[in-house]
Formats: sequence, C-alpha cells, structure tokens
Amino acid sequence: MFQQLPQAVKGILIANILMFVATLSLGDLMYSWFSLWFMENPRFGFWQFISHMFMHGGFAHILFNMYALVAFGSPLERIWGRDKFLFFYFSAGLGAAFLHTGVNYYFFNDAVDQLVAAGVSRLDLIDVLSSGKSLNTSYLAQYVPIEVAEQLKSSFYIPAVGASGAVYGVLVAFAFMYSEARLMLLFFPFPIKAKYFVPLIVLGDLYFGITNQNTGVAHFAHIGGALIGFIMMWYWRRNSFDNNRWD
Repeated sequence: MFQQLPQAVKGILIANILMFVATLSLGDLMYSWFSLWFMENPRFGFWQFISHMFMHGGFAHILFNMYALVAFGSPLERIWGRDKFLFFYFSAGLGAAFLHTGVNYYFFNDAVDQLVAAGVSRLDLIDVLSSGKSLNTSYLAQYVPIEVAEQLKSSFYIPAVGASGAVYGVLVAFAFMYSEARLMLLFFPFPIKAKYFVPLIVLGDLYFGITNQNTGVAHFAHIGGALIGFIMMWYWRRNSFDNNRWD
C-alpha cells in the first residue's frame, strides 16, 4: 500500500515521520530549532515558517495529520500531479503560519497594552520576556484578567507545530473536488458530505479561536490553511488553471 502512494504525499509522509523520530530522540532541541515561535521570542527563525509543518507534539497529533494527508491528499495529487500538489500544500501551510503569527501578534500586543495601562512598565515586561525568564501569571493577574495574562504567556512561550494548517487546505480542496463524498471521523458519529463537513470543522475552529485562545490548539492556523486553500481552489476553478501549467 505504501508503494502505491503518489510521490509528493509519500515524500511528505516520510519527512514527517523522520522529524518525529528525531524529536523523540532530541526532544527540546528539535522544538527549539524547528517549531514556529513568536517573532519577538529569541528562538524565532524565519525557516520555522516551513519547518514547523514537519514537527508534531505527540503520536496522536502526527497520526491524525498523516492519516488526513494520505486519505485526502492522495486523490488530489493523482489528479493534479506532484508539482501542483506540492505548491498547494506548502502555500496552505504558509498561509496557516502567517495568520497564526498575525493573530498571536495582535493578542500579545493587546495584552501588553492592557498591562501598561494598568501601570506595568513596558520596558521591564519586554526585558523579562526577552531574557527567557518565565512570567508569573499570578503577578500579572493583579493588573489584568487571568485570561489576558495567560494569552500573553501562551503567545510568547508556546510555539506552533504540526501539518494541520496545510492539511486543512487539503481538506478544503478535497471538498471542492469531491463535494458529495461522505466522511465520518470520530467526533462525527454519522457520515456527512464533504461540502458540509469541512465548513463545519472550520467554523468550529473559528468559534474556539475567538472565544478561548488558550485551548492549546492553533485554531487560527487551521483557519489560515483553510482560507488559502479556498482562495486557491476558487481562483484555479475560475481561471481554468489546469495541470498543463505545472509540467
């Protein structure tokens, strides 16, 4: 079965597995180098916009993402070809990273502004963050609501990992191409058409991303991948962007 996978999907799958094995061996060193950190965090590097797509936080995380890649990406690559699929996949992944980073930047600076308005020194706050020392949430909660303090810490200290953003783009493309296909995953106990299933999970991410930013899930990365996937599919369909252009 593995040999029958299309070339790009197989390559992405192997790369993710190798990175996961390396992470099991090297742990924090891998997360420090290849996760997507907040742009003002000393650990941030521009290569992380790509490298974070091959990092995962645990076995269940990589299992779900790689299952979705194989199940939904394989039929797309067989229709599009390798080059077009790779372009789409990494475009969706970058869109996910950029939206996640932008939203994190907004929430981080909103929290900083609230703390400064409450009397905390901006320079002292930035110095503590840049030094790598952990902020005391209880201390910050004297000045702002606890959820604002938690958002400040999570934005700065918790990196994004995983192929989920790119996979969400793949899911959107699958819904475009196979809108009537019936899907059923663990959290849906009955089959549902792809054209309804994908918008539902994206709306779920939007809801949880707005109402609770501290879930430990990069909801806006999912939305970013889905949004770029939607824009590309809409543009390609509207402009008859066929596979010949990728030969």
